[in-house]
Amino acid sequence: MRLLLVEDDVMVASGIKLGLSDAGYAVDWVGSGERAEEVLRAEVFDVAVIDIGLPGMDGLELTRRLRKPGMASRKVPVLILTARDALQDRVQGLDLGADDYMIKPFELPEMLARLRALLRRSQAATSAVLSFGPVELDTANRRASAVRDGQRATIELGPREWTVLEYLLMHAPKPASKEKLLQALTGWDKEITPNAVEVYISRLRGKLEPHGVALRSIRGFGYRLELHEPPAP
Repeated sequence: MRLLLVEDDVMVASGIKLGLSDAGYAVDWVGSGERAEEVLRAEVFDVAVIDIGLPGMDGLELTRRLRKPGMASRKVPVLILTARDALQDRVQGLDLGADDYMIKPFELPEMLARLRALLRRSQAATSAVLSFGPVELDTANRRASAVRDGQRATIELGPREWTVLEYLLMHAPKPASKEKLLQALTGWDKEITPNAVEVYISRLRGKLEPHGVALRSIRGFGYRLELHEPPAP
């Protein structure tokens, strides 16, 4: 999942980015509301984490602006961060378009749980477990598994394989574009090439097909999960 972090405190931002990256998010970071507005106008993210106490344009004004027509990310779920504990600030943030609110200091596991909830809500999902046919991805406990012949088997996934499968499951049965998968993997940190996406897709195919789930390539676009008959044991 691709996340935009808007935080002016470099130390705080570094800690949040490290924790979220370790949890599998592709995190892009900006330090001002003005820069965030430019980015959100042109690029699409799966979720945004915005600090209220930004210099210049604060996080509340940024949240108000990103909900306007013409913003590429106007429907992105927003988690507001703030050191303010006043009820009025929380109400104002929610009224301006924020989806959730966290007061600093906070623990990373709670932030991760809130982000998972926001992503489920944005995808009209009701559970932390994503599924397609026999395959299940438990996003809360970071476990992948599949049922075959009445038995549940663990599917071992690397961090980027997890990210690709999570993105595909979040959008199934619709196809996912190769470009969006690349963004979900890296964001602005172009550590991998577009061709590398095919490597992770190939690895996933080898792990999913024995359980009756195929990854179909859609020429010129991307990939889609489909059910098929698993090979005989």
